[in-house]
Amino acid sequence: MTFHLHDETYRYCSRCGNQLKPKIIKRGEPSRPTCNQCGYVVYLDPKVVVGTIISNKQQEIALVRRAIEPGYGMWVFPGGYVDRGEKLQEAAIREAREEANLQIRIETLINLYSYDGNDAIVIVYAATVVRGYLSPKDESLDAAWFRISNIPWSKLAFPSTREALRDYVNSP
Repeated sequence: MTFHLHDETYRYCSRCGNQLKPKIIKRGEPSRPTCNQCGYVVYLDPKVVVGTIISNKQQEIALVRRAIEPGYGMWVFPGGYVDRGEKLQEAAIREAREEANLQIRIETLINLYSYDGNDAIVIVYAATVVRGYLSPKDESLDAAWFRISNIPWSKLAFPSTREALRDYVNSP
């Protein structure tokens, strides 16, 4: 018996300190880390990720080359984890500033993406540049503007990057 999504990093109860064991709480659901002393159940929630497909006046798309794993050296649109209590659009604006040095305006929601066995829910917005000069920041090796015809499809980091860019390109 394994933990939900095979995550065995939760070993001790945060309430009483005793050992957690995998337990089926409800038939048909995965086992969950459960305290064998106080009965506390750990529900492993998904991580929320936001990203922005940012366009400029020349109808080019901003991409950054990742300086961190996963996907080191691959291209993505700016994005990252939403902090607890942070509004989704504010997180997207923050990530664009942190990863690409751009101030942006959110235009519309492109789509939501999730995958079997992956704990991330990816929310992608279309955005436009308000100000700033596209340049790599702490988590980026490089940053560049790409015409739709020149997007480096084979060098994109994640399925959500490819799918969101395709959805963006195919949107009316």
